[in-house]
Amino acid sequence: MSSRLSRSASFRHSARVVAPPPLSFPTSTGHPAMTTTVSHLRDLQFRLEYAMLRTVVGAVRLLPIDVATRSSAWAWRVLAPIVNPKRHARALSNLAIAFPEKSDAERLAIARAHWENLGRVMAETMQLDRIVREPHRIRIKSAGVFQRYRNKLGPAVGVSLHMGNYELAIWPLTYAGANPAAVYRSVNNPYVDRFLREQRQDLYPGGLFGRGKVEGEHGDTQRTARLITDYVRRGGRLGIVCDLFDHTGIPVPFFGKPAKTQAIAAMIARRVGARIWMARCVRIGTLSEFEIEMKELRVPRTSNQAEDVKAIMTEMQAQFEDWVREVPEQWMWSNRRWS
Repeated sequence: MSSRLSRSASFRHSARVVAPPPLSFPTSTGHPAMTTTVSHLRDLQFRLEYAMLRTVVGAVRLLPIDVATRSSAWAWRVLAPIVNPKRHARALSNLAIAFPEKSDAERLAIARAHWENLGRVMAETMQLDRIVREPHRIRIKSAGVFQRYRNKLGPAVGVSLHMGNYELAIWPLTYAGANPAAVYRSVNNPYVDRFLREQRQDLYPGGLFGRGKVEGEHGDTQRTARLITDYVRRGGRLGIVCDLFDHTGIPVPFFGKPAKTQAIAAMIARRVGARIWMARCVRIGTLSEFEIEMKELRVPRTSNQAEDVKAIMTEMQAQFEDWVREVPEQWMWSNRRWS
């Protein structure tokens, strides 16, 4: 049974995330404080890119949500394979690995549908505040089960995959007042990076931890790993997307083929005694309406921590595979997964 949400949220547009104490870190904690000087010409380039982004966002927000997403979906379905043939070829290659039994025409249809979904996601990302303010747009599947845990979550790691509008997969934890934080891939342009973080601060009231380098700052992935581990150890709830190729990751089966996968979510949960909640966001039809499903992944705690971590990751990816098989057109096939 699904339960429609009645709670709304408003997006603040301050220059800095104000994270609730004592568990949260400012959004900048994902990047070290040490900075380098950016040339005036490079800074001008960044400002122009930022101005272009704000212009596009402003234009999209002039339209009703469903009109904007429908237009963006059509444009991406038609143009993305032409504009980015490399990623389109990757999508077809990944589909051939996952669905060797399907014909070329069937895999092409899924690839085009996946571009259409990404087009919708792009337009929706610019209007997340409006989506979460309209209760009919988001449902939590088996909400009764989650309600039993909402007041006794303890430290938790939420893991999700690039499905439907994956930005919204964290919503049940936010709605429950769990103040989740998240790990996100930083954007090189510091003005754009700051703007994108600000747009998400009500989805992630615990803050955002950047993974990767923003120009003008020295990236430090190990420092971010220490911060998010400490955050969860102190009782925080952290969201991580765990369906991408990671050259330093642990190979686990995904559609029958080993896929190197980042282990940080499993390692944190196993190390600090946190729960793991898996979540997926599924689009209902072609509108900006979604159903979010959550399942708890039991964390083994034997004397062999390495085997426990691998077991967690194997079960996680098996669940992700089942979910992808149900609605393959809503998963991001153009991302790197196997190599």
